[in-house]
Amino acid sequence: MIDWIPTLTQNGKPRYLAIAEAIAVDIRTGTLSPGDRLPPQRRLAARLGIDFTTVSRAYSEAQARGLVASHVGRGTFVTSVAPEAFCSDPKRDGEEDLSMNMAPEPTDAALLEKMREGMGYVSANLIALLRYQSAVGSEQDKMAASTWLSMRGMVPLLERIAVTPGAHPTMVAILSILTTPGDVVLCENITYPGIRNIAAQMRVQLKGIAMDAEGILPDALEAAIKAHAPRALYLNPTLQNPTTLTIPTARRLEIAEVLNRYGLPLIEDDAYGFIPLKAPAPLAVSAPDLTWHIGGLAKCIGAGLRLAYTVAPSAKHAYALAQALRTISVMPSPISMALVTRWIEDGTADRIRRFIRQESAARQAVAAAALDGFEFSTAENAFNLWLRLPAGVSRADIIARMAGRHIGIVPSDAFTIEGPPDEHVRICLGGSIPRDALQSGLQFLSHILVPSSYIG
Repeated sequence: MIDWIPTLTQNGKPRYLAIAEAIAVDIRTGTLSPGDRLPPQRRLAARLGIDFTTVSRAYSEAQARGLVASHVGRGTFVTSVAPEAFCSDPKRDGEEDLSMNMAPEPTDAALLEKMREGMGYVSANLIALLRYQSAVGSEQDKMAASTWLSMRGMVPLLERIAVTPGAHPTMVAILSILTTPGDVVLCENITYPGIRNIAAQMRVQLKGIAMDAEGILPDALEAAIKAHAPRALYLNPTLQNPTTLTIPTARRLEIAEVLNRYGLPLIEDDAYGFIPLKAPAPLAVSAPDLTWHIGGLAKCIGAGLRLAYTVAPSAKHAYALAQALRTISVMPSPISMALVTRWIEDGTADRIRRFIRQESAARQAVAAAALDGFEFSTAENAFNLWLRLPAGVSRADIIARMAGRHIGIVPSDAFTIEGPPDEHVRICLGGSIPRDALQSGLQFLSHILVPSSYIG
C-alpha cells in the first residue's frame, strides 16, 4: 500500500467524481502504478476530512471506469491497464469510406479523455456484455435513449422505444413489417441513397415527391397517395442528405395533416436532427400514431457504434419491430449499448454532439470562403454541401480530378429518384481530414470548377 493522497481540483464537481478523476490523472502521470494498493476508504476519508460514503462512491466510480479493482478482504488496487493508456493500433486505422457523409472527428484532448473513460467502464463489465441480450435493449439502455430523445422534444413510453443496430437494419425491419415485394413507398425526389438500396433489395418501388426549398410539397404528397396507394412515406427532414434542407415547422404540420388524413405510415430518418441547436420538432410529434422515428447515432455521436434509438407508433408495433430485428441481427451490440448509455449518463455524448455542431459550422465557413461565387446549398451544421456544377463542367470530370484529395464527392445519380440526374455533386466536409487540408482541397476544387482550367 502506498501513502497516496489525491489532489482534488476545485471545478465544482462532486467530491467523489473529483477523487475518481484524481486517480485517473495519477495513473496517467505515473504517480500510481499497476498493482498499487489504494489507502483503505476510512483512512482516506479521515485524511481528506470527508464522509466515508463519499470515498466509497469514488472508489466505485473508479472501478466502473476500469481504473481500479476491489477485492473483499484485500483492498482496492490499480488495474494493470488503464483506459488512458490506450494507444492507436495502426492495423485498426483503416481507410475511410469517402462515399459516406461523415461527421467531423473529435480532436479535443479533454473530450477524448472522457470518451476513453467510458471505454474503461465497458472493460470493467466486459464478460456480462459478451452475452446474448434483448433484441431491442435493456431497460437501462432504453432509459438512456429516452433521455437522448427528449432533446428532440420526444417523451415516448419505454415500451415504444427500441435500441436498434443502426438506421439501415432498422429501415429493413420496418419495411419488412409494412411492405411486400411490388409495393410502393414514397420519398423525396432527391433522397438518401441508403433507402434506394434497401428498397431495391426488398423489391419495393420508390416514387419521388416533388420538392421546393422547404421540402416535399403537401399537394404532391396527397396526389401520390391517391395515384400509387403507397405503404409508407420515407423522409429525412432535418439537414436532408444530400440537399441539406430542413423542413420548417409549418411545412411539417402540413405534411403531418396529410399523413393523418390518409393514415399513411411515416419512416422518419432523423439522423441529423440532434445536431442543430434549434431544429424543428420531429414529425413524430405531430403524427405519433403513424411515425416510425429513427434517431440514428452515426451522425451525432459516431458511425462505428452502429446504433439507433427508434420509436415505434405503438407498443404493438415495437413488438413487431423487435421480432423483425431478432431475425435480421439477433440484437444490437451490448458493448456499444453500454458505452453509449454510459456516455449519455455522464454527459460525454452531449459533449461529442456539441463538438460536432461547432466543428461542422467552422467547416461550413471554410467551404463558403473557398467556394465563394459558386452555387451550392448548405446549412450551418450540415456535414456536406450540395454543389451545382457550372456549365461545361461534368460530374465525372470533378470526381476524377479530385481523386486523392481525401474529400468525399458523390454525384447526383446516387440521390435522384425521378427523372435524369442533373449536374450536382455532394461534397462531404467531415471525416478525419484536418481543417487545413479540407481548405486546401476546396480551394483546388474552386479552381477546377472553372471550365477554362480544362484547356491544355
